[in-house]
Amino acid sequence: MQQFYPAGIAARNLAECLEIQPRELNRFDPAMAAFLDNLDLVAKQDIGGLCKACGVDEEDVRDMITEIRSLDPKPGLAFGGEPAQPIVPDVFIRPRPDGGWQIDLNSDTLPRVLVNQAHHARIVGRDKDQTEKTFITEQLHAANWLIKSLDQRARTILRVATELVVQQDLFFRLGVEFLKPLNLRDIAQVIDMHESTVSRVTVNKYVATPRGIYAMKYLFTSAIASSAGGDAHSAEAVRHRIRELVEREAPQAVLSDDQIVDTLRTQGVEIARRTVAKYRDALRIPSSVVRRRQKKQAVNAA
Repeated sequence: MQQFYPAGIAARNLAECLEIQPRELNRFDPAMAAFLDNLDLVAKQDIGGLCKACGVDEEDVRDMITEIRSLDPKPGLAFGGEPAQPIVPDVFIRPRPDGGWQIDLNSDTLPRVLVNQAHHARIVGRDKDQTEKTFITEQLHAANWLIKSLDQRARTILRVATELVVQQDLFFRLGVEFLKPLNLRDIAQVIDMHESTVSRVTVNKYVATPRGIYAMKYLFTSAIASSAGGDAHSAEAVRHRIRELVEREAPQAVLSDDQIVDTLRTQGVEIARRTVAKYRDALRIPSSVVRRRQKKQAVNAA
């Protein structure tokens, strides 16, 4: 991969990125290798130290500095530099003074279709043959059908969002640890719609809440059994607990996956070790061995 264009991509650190580029230009020699091994001296402008490390005189060192400054430390930035588009919520969820929730569609995200009835009347009123009039009438019916369909879709989104708020009320009030298990069928049964309809209207839809902007799909989460026989826990809430346990662990008492399993079971969560490992990987949390080494290094550095 490091041989791909542009030179310098797929490097694991700055020194390696700056090494790849002079190699491509056939300018990498032992002096340059020593120079790149001592970039800290470059940052300090320690010319004498660089001369000693590279075994060259001051003129050669300054030439290498000039050459290195002509290289690109971030060659990948030449690609994919378009600004990230912010997420625009489709539904606003706001607390009401009476303790309930105000749920509104974002009108800016709704497609608009308007039919000029006056223009249609003028066209139909002209002397045209029956075929032309039939065509124009069919187009009007198609436009009206589209308007009704868009209106129905907006109403469906609002109904689904409203029921999501009812089902996940504690999440909106107290946080992710109170997110309850929920699937598409649960919502579809309450609002008397097909499960596939609920799935379609929640794809790529976002809700703005007092806790931030969430994808509607985030509010649907699988269930994990309770070890105490009570209500099941949502997978997302369990992932949140795992993250909290790791964040609170002491450097001298890093939790293994088995210990996380035992801790969660004392909290009423029945979960397998492999599931903990899967959730930990999804959260980009290293293994206990790696975390123990990282925390030890951090303590020594401090």
